[in-house]
Amino acid sequence: MAIDPRTRYSRPPQEPQKQPIPGQTEEMDPLPDHGEESYKGSGKLENRVALITGGDSGIGRAVAIAFAREGADVLISYYNEDKDARETARWVEEAGRKAVIVPGDIKDEAHCQSLVDRAVGDLGRIDCLVNNAAHQKTFERIEDISAEEWDVTFRTNIHGMFYLCKAAIPRMEPGGTIINTTSINAKDPSPTLLAYATTKGAIANFTGGLAGYVADRGIRVNAVAPGPIWTPLIPSTMPEEKVENFGKSTPLGRAGQPAELASAFVYLASDDSTYVTGAIIPVTGGRLML
Repeated sequence: MAIDPRTRYSRPPQEPQKQPIPGQTEEMDPLPDHGEESYKGSGKLENRVALITGGDSGIGRAVAIAFAREGADVLISYYNEDKDARETARWVEEAGRKAVIVPGDIKDEAHCQSLVDRAVGDLGRIDCLVNNAAHQKTFERIEDISAEEWDVTFRTNIHGMFYLCKAAIPRMEPGGTIINTTSINAKDPSPTLLAYATTKGAIANFTGGLAGYVADRGIRVNAVAPGPIWTPLIPSTMPEEKVENFGKSTPLGRAGQPAELASAFVYLASDDSTYVTGAIIPVTGGRLML
């Protein structure tokens, strides 16, 4: 029997909760679903190598689990969430694939170059780059956004993606793929997430431009646009009252789970999508990307 999308997962209200940035998965209530028990692979990415930023938790963990069960080895890039990263690596290895975990700051171009070097050196090559890591904070007034906060958001969400693409593309063979994580905020920006939403619009534009730039090399560039997804960023960056009702405003009436995005990333990384480049797949619970 088909699953009712409205009730597949719990609906708001969530328990009011707050964590320090960047948040820890095990402290969330309810715990997110990354597909640990549900995702079934079918060899779509057999013997490929993927580099996933923000791979320690949330969407990144769900993508890492799915890619491993589809047959890929994975380099998990993360900031400093060591416990979460080790847990993601455990799931990758449990699927019979290699996992390399590398902490560090993607705002630093040299670190981004080193991530690509590690993927090639430790895993043999790089077939897929998933630019998923992101920084966000909420502010009630523009006056509350410091120049430093604006800079950190752009350096994490935009500069890091640019550095990684620049480093990875020369190491990719035809058939290589890049998948960027943009957001519903690219088209329907939340005012309290002004800096974050602005970067997500830039990511959507960058995806289309880069797709045209590298098409003649046989490399495809696409993006996934999540709606409200239940990840550690939510309780660590939003006021408790917004966490409590997170996802309620979507047509489906609930937040999405990281597991519900994994198949979109698999599709864009696989040969099922060889005629798809410059595209954005919305996974938004019914909110429209107009």
